[in-house]
Amino acid sequence: MSASAKSDQIIEPGPQPELPWADEDAALEAPAEWRQAPVGTGEHGQRLDRALTVLVPEFSRSYLQQLIEAGAVQCNGRVQTRSASKVKVDDVLGVELRPTPQSLAFHAERMDLSVVHEDEHMLVIDKPAGLVVHPAAGHWSGTLLNGLLAHHALARALPRAGIVHRLDKDTSGLMVVAKTRAAMDALVQAIAQRRVRRQYLALAHRSWQGAQELRVDVPIGRDPRQRTRMAVVDLQHQSGKSASTDVRCLATAVQASFLHCQLHTGRTHQIRVHLMHLGHPILADELYGGQALAGMRRQALHAWRLSLDHPIGGQAMSWQSPLPPDMAQALHSLQLGPQPPGEAALQ
Repeated sequence: MSASAKSDQIIEPGPQPELPWADEDAALEAPAEWRQAPVGTGEHGQRLDRALTVLVPEFSRSYLQQLIEAGAVQCNGRVQTRSASKVKVDDVLGVELRPTPQSLAFHAERMDLSVVHEDEHMLVIDKPAGLVVHPAAGHWSGTLLNGLLAHHALARALPRAGIVHRLDKDTSGLMVVAKTRAAMDALVQAIAQRRVRRQYLALAHRSWQGAQELRVDVPIGRDPRQRTRMAVVDLQHQSGKSASTDVRCLATAVQASFLHCQLHTGRTHQIRVHLMHLGHPILADELYGGQALAGMRRQALHAWRLSLDHPIGGQAMSWQSPLPPDMAQALHSLQLGPQPPGEAALQ
């Protein structure tokens, strides 16, 4: 499984944090606080935003600038909207301390989750493309985590509402989520020990050349030239982690190939980086060299099959998700077949 903000990473549970969503109604309706104080001699002549950091040390300067721009700051009773305005000793500053987006991120939001399995310890979700898994900058609400908090009461007692791995925003398909702490610990361990089998289907650029099956075994780290993406790295000169992906060509044509990928590690954007490394970037994956083709407007990557032993009961379990309509249509348009090969061909 892969992550647009983070992807297909194992998320260690770690110590349980203080739960910002413990009182969900309070979080949603958190009242603003009004704070007021005179400018001291040490702040005389400083910029407004810098002076405010003395009055409100718990907020970042960048967030205080946002409050200024939003009209939430006054000087001597007059609204100030310029961070660079200078203040004088004994000016009276007032600021309406509105909750940050981060502080409101962990609240329950009812949403239609496609649940393909659920029991008292875990659930498996078929995530649609476009759904962000975890709140982050630019996506403080409407995430899978918000939906999980509304889906079952115990989610609020778990770190990250039980999320143990991620899919990128625009990757569709299957994810397992813990519902109890015991299941969360067991699932994280199973993923780390490579006992969770995750298989993907991808549409990649160009006709396939070479062996029908191969293993990509090259490390991945942060791209030193573009920090928003990952890259294949040389561990002797750059930081990174080992990464291994099995790739099988299921069908190929002039413009594209239909590929089956199985993860053995869970690095950020792993399949996307490895396929770019092979010279076959995923369709419409602009971050890693892909372009829109055959109607695909999002990266053509789907978490097709998920297999694991139940984290508590130990029984073998497996699920698969049909190819979503946009990828099925692209498969047909590219003359790679009207539908994916049967399950037996994908084992």
